Amino acid sequence: MELPILYNEAEEWSQALMLYDAALKEINTKLEILNNEFKLAHQYNPIEHITSRLKTPQSIAKKLRRYGKELDVDNIINHVNDVAGIRIICSFTSDIYRIADLISTLSDIKVLMIKDYIANPKPNGYTSYHMIVTVPVYLSNSTIDIKVEIQIRTIAMDFWASLEHKIYYKFEGNAPEHIRKELKECSELVSYLDQKMLSINEEVQNYSAMKALETIVVEEQGSEDTKKDKKDKKKSGKNRMLLGFGA
Repeated sequence: MELPILYNEAEEWSQALMLYDAALKEINTKLEILNNEFKLAHQYNPIEHITSRLKTPQSIAKKLRRYGKELDVDNIINHVNDVAGIRIICSFTSDIYRIADLISTLSDIKVLMIKDYIANPKPNGYTSYHMIVTVPVYLSNSTIDIKVEIQIRTIAMDFWASLEHKIYYKFEGNAPEHIRKELKECSELVSYLDQKMLSINEEVQNYSAMKALETIVVEEQGSEDTKKDKKDKKKSGKNRMLLGFGA
């Protein structure tokens, strides 16, 4: 990986990036376990898919320069929160908060910051749920807490964000006003779609729960009827014996 210009401490940079890569692996494993456990317990997996990335050294250096900081590993760890990033894609908005809560309960994960752009979208219409957390990376002679940025969003949110990024890239970040307005309107449509799909899913869940309850009631009633039939037959047999029949 190419190193930033004018910075020659290649070994330090390599060590730093190794730590962030290890942090991504740690949290990916935790998320996979949580998703598998949820699927086993509830027959439903809230995570559609996960992607991860490391910032390039050039991008890290650019950010540090913007902050007016020297290019060294300590400043990377202390001042750049998104060197390591994970994006979790879900089906429904309810899954987003469920996953965020699950992450928060992990004993060795420390949540440093939360930005809820679903409840409070950015001016351009961007919606997502961001968490800055620390993940312990276990080395041969020490343990280091490394920051990871987690973005959690629905498929629809990710669709909008991806296309918005491509459009802005074509305009070098300075899209015309009417384009920005249309993108904002599209974001509102995406939010409506998410709400509509969540409502449909909740209706389906309620229907499934009702059918399951009906099945239980029918089975219990059948069991009671069987017991009653056996009891009646037993009583009838006793009566026949008392009357001198069936001896």
